[in-house]
Amino acid sequence: MKSLANDVRTWVEISRSAVLHNAAAMRKLLSPNVKLFAVVKSNAYGHGIFVMPPLLLEAGVDGFCVDSIIEAVAMRERGITAPILVLGFTLPKLYALAHEHKITLTISGMDALRALCVEKNVPEFHLKVDTGMHRQGFYVEDLPEVITALKKSPAGKCLIGAYTHFASAKDINYPAYTDMQVAAFDRAVAMLHEAGWKKLVRHAAATAGAMVNKKYHYDAVRVGIGFYGLYPSKELRIQLPEINLQPILSWHTIVGEVKIAKKGDYVGYDLVERLHRDSTLAVLPIGYWHGYPRALSGVGEVLINGKRARVLGRVSMDIVVVDVTGINCKFGDRVTLTGTQGKEEVSAEECAAAAGGASYYEYLTRINPLIERIVVE
Repeated sequence: MKSLANDVRTWVEISRSAVLHNAAAMRKLLSPNVKLFAVVKSNAYGHGIFVMPPLLLEAGVDGFCVDSIIEAVAMRERGITAPILVLGFTLPKLYALAHEHKITLTISGMDALRALCVEKNVPEFHLKVDTGMHRQGFYVEDLPEVITALKKSPAGKCLIGAYTHFASAKDINYPAYTDMQVAAFDRAVAMLHEAGWKKLVRHAAATAGAMVNKKYHYDAVRVGIGFYGLYPSKELRIQLPEINLQPILSWHTIVGEVKIAKKGDYVGYDLVERLHRDSTLAVLPIGYWHGYPRALSGVGEVLINGKRARVLGRVSMDIVVVDVTGINCKFGDRVTLTGTQGKEEVSAEECAAAAGGASYYEYLTRINPLIERIVVE
């Protein structure tokens, strides 16, 4: 396994074998005619938007979903030619840029649609239907107006898909709300079919929906967190043990300094922690600027030589101090902030929970994008 410990102070490792494993696990859920799109928005959920697409293409995905056209263009400039769907809102002045780079947009509101209908260089686009999430999207009752506008404009020829997003498809025992959304989406698609768009790509399920029921798959699914080896909810982790996902990310730093402190000494800013014994401290060159949550002050744990070391005092902007009393360590030793060492693991879920119950989606996406991501086997 490649290590950057001699070159940088902190780095993220992405496991190629785990990516391939997770992709196979998700593909196994799908019928052969269902396309598998990988969601790599927000720096691929913190895993690296330029690292993940080549791995996911190797794993056989059919295309990508991103949040913004800026992400999509950056991927095109890095040589990604596979289909890319922008899920988020796009400024009308960038519609031509999407057309130039063959990027598919989402149109989800009348203002955006009106701007599209007068655009000279119309990109391909999907309509997003709000079936109960109450974020982006046209209500089903808005579609007659949408259809009228598109029929009056050449832009209608560029409509290639329609989709929705589930609000609560994270427990196989409570499908009622999701099924209500499905019924609304089916009505929307039927209206578009009747109006002449009969070959639309239909999609609704993210990772959770893809796991829960095949009837949610339609023509494509949008898998995000599942590719990264995490479950969308604790319920699905328990309910679907046969879907064995493997976390692909581990985050590391090094021991920058080892020192002795006396009983009664204070550690860190504002005297928030006082030592109750003579202690050995390790100083780590990472902090909340790097994305290690300040909320882990005094409660977070890291792994050093296969043993847990608790964070002492406040997490600083660029420095964390941990208690290594009883742990044999020295300058330059690998420290795992998230991941495994030996038989011990500090998971993203654990870190998020210790940080006041934050979401592990949030924990991962906040890892500083400037930190180098490398692929290991």
